[in-house]
Order: sequence, then structure tokens, then C-alpha cells
Amino acid sequence: MESIISYVKESYNELANKVTWPTWNDLVSNTVLVLVASVIIALIIFVMDNISSVFLKYFFYGN
Repeated sequence: MESIISYVKESYNELANKVTWPTWNDLVSNTVLVLVASVIIALIIFVMDNISSVFLKYFFYGN
């Protein structure tokens, strides 16, 4: 049981004193970057899906 308590204390100490947390501005800018990249990738996949759908419809059904 003592080893579990020691582990929790050491983990808290590391998170509180040794970890470098990002600033609010860094956090916001990184979040915006991830959101923009996600939207761009989603749009690329959407366009690729629609193009392949058109080609497959033409291939299987003709006009």
C-alpha cells in the first residue's frame, strides 16, 4: 500500500513541478491549427469521395 501512496505523491510532484505546461496563447493557437487542419482534411476526403462516386456511377451505370 505504501508503494501506491508513494507513486501518487511522486506523480503529483512531477505534474505540479516538473511538467512544462503550455501557455494559454500556445494552447489556443495549437487548437485552432488542429481544427483548421481537420477541416481541410475532411474537405479533401469529401472531394475524393464525390469524385470516386461519380466515376463509379459512370463505370457501372453508363451515363
